[in-house]
Amino acid sequence: MKKLRDKHPDIYHHSSRLAMLAEKIAVPLELSEEAAGQLTRGCFLHDIGKTAISRELIMQRDNFDEEQWKIIRSHPEIGAKMLESDPGFGPEIISIVRHHHERWDGKGYPDGLAGTNIPLGARVCAVLDAFDSMTSNKIYRRRISLSEARLELIRNANAQFDPDIVHAMMEISEQTLSIYSL
Repeated sequence: MKKLRDKHPDIYHHSSRLAMLAEKIAVPLELSEEAAGQLTRGCFLHDIGKTAISRELIMQRDNFDEEQWKIIRSHPEIGAKMLESDPGFGPEIISIVRHHHERWDGKGYPDGLAGTNIPLGARVCAVLDAFDSMTSNKIYRRRISLSEARLELIRNANAQFDPDIVHAMMEISEQTLSIYSL
């Protein structure tokens, strides 16, 4: 992760926040200690494939053209391939990295999986990823409030997100989510 921290510090911090949120959401999801650990590690590594993408493209403020979108959208597959080459990462973590941009309605990528065909960890990571993106300042927009982000997750349950994961996210207290008010 030193490579990610050095090349893309914003993504590194985003990944760290996702790992913290993964630990918290594991409680309402009633995950075993082992499953919670896999989820936390997978969420921390979800964007590792972005280390293979230029910093200039990642930080670009202008809209992406078709080729640039193709490159950006390749990061889950790149990340999964990177982890597959290391025997220390099991299939649960690799599936989170590969499938964290799948959508409940099947309109995601890279494989167009839908519903429960998307691995549970990836469904959780998708919700946490969206929440963190909405509640963090980006180069292209300001963050929104915790309550606005929660409403956006609810609006997109059954389309973009697994409704059970969104429900579990709603069980995390505002106090726990206070890391976003820093």
